[in-house]
This record gives sequence, structure tokens and C-alpha cells, in this order.
Amino acid sequence: MIVLSGADLVLPDHILSPGTLVVENGRIAEIRSGATASGLTFTGHYIVPGFVDVHVHGVEGIDALDPVEGLEGVGPVRAIAERLPRYGVSAFCPTTVACAPGALRDVLAQVRRARAMAPGRSARVLPAHLESNFINPQYRGAQPLACLRVPPAGGSGRAGRVGRNDEGFTAEDILREIEDAAPDVGIVTLAPELDGGLELVRWLSERGHRVSLGHSGATCEEALAAIAAGARHATHLFNRMPPVDHRAPGLAGAVLQADEIAAEIICDGVHVHPAMVRLAVAAKRASRLMAITDGTAAAGLPAGAEARLGGQPIVAGRGTAVLADGTRAGSLLTMDGAFRMLVSQAGLSMIDAATMCATTAARELGLVGHGLLAVDAVADFVVLDRELQVVQTYVAGTLAYSRESANPLRPPIV
Repeated sequence: MIVLSGADLVLPDHILSPGTLVVENGRIAEIRSGATASGLTFTGHYIVPGFVDVHVHGVEGIDALDPVEGLEGVGPVRAIAERLPRYGVSAFCPTTVACAPGALRDVLAQVRRARAMAPGRSARVLPAHLESNFINPQYRGAQPLACLRVPPAGGSGRAGRVGRNDEGFTAEDILREIEDAAPDVGIVTLAPELDGGLELVRWLSERGHRVSLGHSGATCEEALAAIAAGARHATHLFNRMPPVDHRAPGLAGAVLQADEIAAEIICDGVHVHPAMVRLAVAAKRASRLMAITDGTAAAGLPAGAEARLGGQPIVAGRGTAVLADGTRAGSLLTMDGAFRMLVSQAGLSMIDAATMCATTAARELGLVGHGLLAVDAVADFVVLDRELQVVQTYVAGTLAYSRESANPLRPPIV
């Protein structure tokens, strides 16, 4: 049994100040008002649900598509999982950029192995998020053009290449990898306006994948058709899609007014202005928005540090990661920073910030008993100080990170 007492507990509908949290057998056994003399005292702190990041490519120099070599036999997915509790993350979707079938096969195999491991001193590994090969090349951002493909009609069969050079694989090859590793593929981002896009939305949805609209130039009407076909997610709202116009609302406008869609939003204050974050919350409510990092291997590194994104060199620039040509390539954000930005810059309540950083994502991914502080919920939670800096992170009631330790409490890399 673990007792944490004296902190302000950020519950789904109110803040209990002070409160006591009792953890037993990896779950929250009791929540009660007031402090107690026993257990761990956290007076002057907050306890919030463990953050759930559904869109993170890497952190601290490690990218999800890195080769296993060089990590002492531990794949990058597990290495990322070991590092994320430092930033309050208790669960995450390893995220890939468009890549070749072999690279996709390797990362999905890592996801499968990592998901089979018992939770503890690492963040939970959730099914992957594929920023897939089926996106609009005009809105690709840092996605490698050579890996983009046109969706095959009906979700199967061969299709043409979008890339300028022949990487030797087809759309069918990518879909075969998705089928072979179906339980480990959670979210698939695609552009519905491509030829065969709507058929691919239906094909993926019918197989239980969460289809996300993004890296897309879809009109409002095309986006609504994709929602009717089964899309239920939007990738980094406002980024890599046309800007909202009052006569041509586009994909972003469709997402803002469609309650069926839960939308990601990058909460670093750079990719999306805090005022636009508030606008999105006003339009959709915190319960339909997921704070994400779109974090890269450059996150957690000093300015000017070099890293990789899907094998491409990137640099930790001013406020964001960039390719050599200056193209934005994901972010430098971590989830604790997203929480602070929502509270201090966007002006949201602690409850709404916790909803966007944990509750919405957990609910949308079907993680019953995750993403909230409640009796019998899984004991994934974060202790924050008054500056909203991470003090401790617990995963399934196990201390996964402690700021007081010289190093994060990670299992050894073997």
C-alpha cells in the first residue's frame, strides 16, 4: 500500500485540496479529503493523472525508427518508454513518419514486445500511431516524399507512387504490414482527398484502426465525407492543413464542428498560438481535444543538438525541431511542458488541462480505468510542484521517476 497525502488532487470534476490518495495492488484504492500523518507527504503539490501522449516520435536523442543497434540490444521503443516518465508520461503511442515496409515491420515488432511487458518503471507502450505513407505530398512537412504512396482502391491491391524516386515498395506492401501487425497499429493518419482515400478510411476503420485526418489539404466537404466513412481522429489540428477561412473552412473547420472527431493539438505555444488553443477548446471542449507533443528525438536535448526523424537529420532549433532546409520537423515539447502551457499561457483550468493531457486520449483509445484519478482506476499519476514541474511519476502504482534521485528510476538496459 502507498499513501500520498496533503497534495491537491485534480479529479475529473473538482480539485480536492488537500486530499489523500491510497494506492494498493496497482490501483487507486481510496480518495479522501484532508491530509494524514502517515505515508508520503506532498503538501503544496498537485497530483494529476499520468499523461497520455498519442503522438510522440522520440525523446532525448532516440527516434522510434532508429535501428536497434547502438542501444545495447534494447529497441528505441523501449528506450523511449524508459525516458518518458521523467516528463510525467505514463502511456504513449510510438509514432512513425512515412517509411519503407521493413522499417515499419521492425518498429511494430518492437511495439508488440514492449506491450507484452508488465508496466512498471517505464511508460506503458500503446499501439503505434502511423503518420502513414498515404498523406498529401503538398502538406507532408518533414515526411519523406520518396515514401509516400497513393492509397489502393478498396484498401487492397497495388497503387502508384507519389515519391520522385522508386523506393521499391507499393501501397499494398504497407497495408500488408499493417494487417500482419494489426493489434499493434492504433492510429493511422491519412489524407482523405487522395484517390482511394475514402476507401482506405473504410478499410482501416472496419479492421478496428483509429483513422486520423491529417497532413491533408481536404476541403470541409471531403473531411466530412471521411468522418461519415469512419474517421474519428484528427492529427495535430491546424498544422499541415489549410488555414481556416470563413468561406472555405477546410479540414480544420470540419474538425472543429464535428463532435465525432477528437483532435490532437500541439501545445508548445509555437506550433499553435495559445489563443487558437483556447478557440479550439471553446469550439470542441477539452473532452474532445488531446494535448500532444509531436515530440522528436531532439526533445530533451539542448539547443543546437542534432538528432534524427525517420533517419533524416534534424536540429533542435529555436522552439522547434527543423530539417536542414529549415522545415519544421516535429517539436521539442514534452508533456509536462504541454500541461504548463495549457495552464499558464492558454489559461485553462487544471481540470481541463488534465483532461486534455490524459483523460481524452485514454477514453478515445479505449483505456478503461486510465487517464483519471478515481477509486479503482489504474494508479498512473504524476506529482507536480507548484511550478508544475514533475516531482514523481507512478505507473501502475510503481515509482517510475523521482526528481530526488540522481537518475530516473529506469530498469537497466540489457
